[in-house]
Amino acid sequence: MHSSDRDRIVLATVVFAVLFSQLLLYPGVGTLVETLGADETASSLAATELDASMWFLVAEFGGYVAFVGVWGAASDVTGRRTPFIVAGALAGAVGYAALAAVPAVGSIPFEGVLLLRVFQGAMTIGAFSLTMTMLMDLEGGHGRNMGAAGIAIGLGAALGAPIGGQLTELDPIAPLVGATLLLVCIGALVTRVEDRSPSGRRTARALLEGVRRRPTLSIPYAFGFVDRLTAGFFALVGTLYFQETFGLEPAATGLLLACFFAPFALLQYPMGALSDRIGRTIPIVVGSLCYGLGILAVGAAPSVALAAVAMVAVGVLGALVSPATMALVTDLAAESERGIAMAGFNIAGSLGFLGGFLVGGTVASAYGYDLSFLVVGSLEIVIALVAVPAFLHLSLGRGEQLTADDRDRA
Repeated sequence: MHSSDRDRIVLATVVFAVLFSQLLLYPGVGTLVETLGADETASSLAATELDASMWFLVAEFGGYVAFVGVWGAASDVTGRRTPFIVAGALAGAVGYAALAAVPAVGSIPFEGVLLLRVFQGAMTIGAFSLTMTMLMDLEGGHGRNMGAAGIAIGLGAALGAPIGGQLTELDPIAPLVGATLLLVCIGALVTRVEDRSPSGRRTARALLEGVRRRPTLSIPYAFGFVDRLTAGFFALVGTLYFQETFGLEPAATGLLLACFFAPFALLQYPMGALSDRIGRTIPIVVGSLCYGLGILAVGAAPSVALAAVAMVAVGVLGALVSPATMALVTDLAAESERGIAMAGFNIAGSLGFLGGFLVGGTVASAYGYDLSFLVVGSLEIVIALVAVPAFLHLSLGRGEQLTADDRDRA
């Protein structure tokens, strides 16, 4: 096996483990925040289970947004990836372990729990984003490399949700323990991969200026934002919607979420390779339009069976969009700026998750689930329509990586 192929598998495994550990917590998030003391602290942030769950998820992505750029810039400035991934994984494991210890310690206000969650997110995003950057550094086609990342993300989410539901029924703290162990394993596994970061160091100011000169990166960033917004929406609002509307337990909820994540995961690699052949425009624009319609169909489904079918369709469409969007970041970014370019994409994605939690949770709490599905599905459709002129004008539909001259003109 070629070294690039072997490293692609190892790096995809690391991405899988990070997402798997994250999704372990989602199906039983309501039970988890109760176990961590949200119902005992009388905090204004935890007035209801939905509020407490929303802020628990928001805190992690707050850490993502605040620190992902720091990790990316540090990696590009030093010309190294591996040491930062190891540090992020091990520190993230400490964060998960500290959360797992909260019930044993007792008397910690919910705001303290949220601070631990911010720390855990700030560390974990370093391992996640820089592993994605190491995949960008590999040869073999940007669509294939990002497809490998996408299938890892999807599989991690697809398996993490149902297994997390099962673990929650055994013990609400079990998902935190599992996440701790996985991140320790990540720290050891990534050391087996050659660090292919570009040689030559640059100052942080030069890196930021280089990215600023490429406004076309805003296109994949915008799609990354709204795509992750829908994922955050399903992680929080979708979970509670399925449980309240159809009376599902956490384990069954995890299986229903897997109806989305399984096809989303399994089709990432072939869809990424497809975007290398036909370009990025059709997968991103047409896929996003249909994806938004699929979200509306999930909210309108009158039964569990039809909701599951709609979730499968949304998963297929998500697999069409995701790797092409990430590959477009690689197409546009200069080699020496990949760490911070991918950090920018992950900032947009993390803000999208935050938007999914906050917008979805707020609308659902104030106006009901039906309107929340309408709002989120419509956002996906609108961003696709708005982006059509930009794709046509810039001719970004081809799958090949842009040359340096092309990037400078962009």
